[in-house]
Amino acid sequence: MKKFDLLSIIGIVLGGTLVVLSIIFEGDLRAFWNPAGLMITVGGSTGALLVSFRLDEIKTVLQVTKKAFVRKDESILDLHARFVDLAQKARREGLLVLEDELEEIDDEFLRNGLQMVIDGFEPDNIRNILNAELSSLEGRHELGQGLFRTWGGLTPAFGMIGTLIGLVLMLADLDDPSAIGPGMAVALLTTLYGSLIANLILLPLANKLTIYSNDEIRLKEIIVEALLALQSGINPRLLQEQIKSYFSPLEKKKLEDANKRPEDDDDVEDVLVNV
Repeated sequence: MKKFDLLSIIGIVLGGTLVVLSIIFEGDLRAFWNPAGLMITVGGSTGALLVSFRLDEIKTVLQVTKKAFVRKDESILDLHARFVDLAQKARREGLLVLEDELEEIDDEFLRNGLQMVIDGFEPDNIRNILNAELSSLEGRHELGQGLFRTWGGLTPAFGMIGTLIGLVLMLADLDDPSAIGPGMAVALLTTLYGSLIANLILLPLANKLTIYSNDEIRLKEIIVEALLALQSGINPRLLQEQIKSYFSPLEKKKLEDANKRPEDDDDVEDVLVNV
């Protein structure tokens, strides 16, 4: 299931809105609109980005951007419950019975790994194949993160280039007072545009993609170890503890809350009444 990340949208909208409001409160918003400065900053950085990456890599920018706002709702708690269930079924009826579970698994990585376990692949072969997939996935993620970080570094640079262009225009017409204002506007606003675009949009998106990538890689590493443990015929209780060892304190707390039995609440209420 896909999960929409409202926090990214809220952050960009909130940051941009506060900047605009601060300008409106202190002056005229129109003074901060300069098409020439935007052309230098956005157009120049985009052109440099085309030079920095191949065409097929540039084409992934929309797909990469989408991942910063829409991602798979993958939970380590759901993964924990699924593997405990698989281990219980495999222990009772054997690994072949797990073939009926394949159609219910949406994660292609998990489905392929479980299929190899059912087919009786050697553990080393399973680990090597899945780790190779992980390396490829991590490389694609790093490409997307690198693209936004590169773009985030280029926009302030072209903002400075716009500043130099504006200063040249201003100095070239010092004898014409009417030319000083437009030249100074380009000089200052291009730096503003470059810094704002980089620090409000591009670099934060790169950081968000890094966080999501680390989460996904972590889950898939757990899947690899859990699949190999499942193939070895591990006790479901031991597998449960093995997966829990990857949990953060917050995730362990969530698991405890999810496993809390209704009668536990009654017991607590009885204790409070007696007190």
